[in-house]
Amino acid sequence: MKPRNAFYAQSGGVTAVINASACGVIETARLHPEAIGTVYAGRNGILGALREELIDTSLESDRDIAALRHTPGSAFGSCRYKLKDIEKQKAEYERLIEVMKAHDIGYFFYNGGNDSSDTAYKVSQISEKMGYPLTCIGIPKTVDNDLPITDCCPGFGSVAKYIVASIMEASLDIQSMCESSTKIFILEVMGRHAGWIAAAAGLAQRHGEDAPQIIVFPEVPFDQARFLQRVDQVVKRDGYCAMVVSEGAQFADGRFLSDSGVTDAFGHSQLGGVAPMLANLIKQELGYKHHWAVADYLQRSARHIASLTDLEQAYAVGQAAVELALKGHNAIMPVIKREQDQPYRWSIGEARLADVANVEKKMPRDFIREDGFGITDAARRYLAPLIEGEAFPPFVNGKPDYVKLRNVLVPKKVEKSFPV
Repeated sequence: MKPRNAFYAQSGGVTAVINASACGVIETARLHPEAIGTVYAGRNGILGALREELIDTSLESDRDIAALRHTPGSAFGSCRYKLKDIEKQKAEYERLIEVMKAHDIGYFFYNGGNDSSDTAYKVSQISEKMGYPLTCIGIPKTVDNDLPITDCCPGFGSVAKYIVASIMEASLDIQSMCESSTKIFILEVMGRHAGWIAAAAGLAQRHGEDAPQIIVFPEVPFDQARFLQRVDQVVKRDGYCAMVVSEGAQFADGRFLSDSGVTDAFGHSQLGGVAPMLANLIKQELGYKHHWAVADYLQRSARHIASLTDLEQAYAVGQAAVELALKGHNAIMPVIKREQDQPYRWSIGEARLADVANVEKKMPRDFIREDGFGITDAARRYLAPLIEGEAFPPFVNGKPDYVKLRNVLVPKKVEKSFPV
């Protein structure tokens, strides 16, 4: 049987290790030339398919593809673009299949989170409906760690490691000056509805009630009076208070503390600014001098401090995606299965895209301390293995040596363009 080509694309917010998944896909596909011809990468995610902007990865050297393992960001460009419902926007799906046909693409690999799983699932549905043979495999990725079924999500472990190191270092800084200067430090981290990243900061505590003394989770309704009381108690006890707050912190009625009133391309509320909001609240009510920081893109791009566990899992799900496709599996996603905590052991399983798409996994309540401001031993057992191991990139002249691919587009074969 003649080998068919593959389409791979990255979607949503990037991570320090998403390119390791791309490396896993491309290197594994290159081992099977009898089944897979060229791996085309979509320029800027699914938009690359809709616009017929396909990157020919066969023009990249083995060495450069291997270097994706230690390069952060998105090697081919990502996007926030959600396909419409199949019945409401047939033109989008007809366009996708038209491009797939034109380039003899028989494999569709989509690397992303909740909404990306939805995209991969919809493409599998429409290809079946239109009678075009297309094997669709989702590849998990999200720093939010909120995909269901998989034990953890590639990208999360490295963010967790960065946040642990950052709050430890910032806490030592503020502790040094708190007698005569700043007494409050607030680090804002990502996490819309799930407080996994904020929870990871709890691993920074080595002794008793070390910093961060307060963690603010989306899963725990924000009570202003209790929060201020806790801050005041900690400062009077320790001389300072370092805290980590999730951008998705909410009031009891579900309103975000930092809702800007703007939505992103997926229809989600645009968040950000909860750290200065809480800092000002503390200043007004308690009078303490403060500093705050927003980890923002730094947390998800910090390849220089990536978790080795995370890197290995990111590569493994990319590799498994191709292997599952070659075995004839369709409309599924490779997932990480935890075999045991100590020593940490994991394997690769699979889940149906229908069970993953648009489902959000929040922190279990037994991972959050009873007072709502910290993590439990159960959370520590879950989180600790995910930040283990170092995977430093190579350095040249004191700087990380990250690869930049050629990203040559193949000639278009579909005459008309598509407005996106």
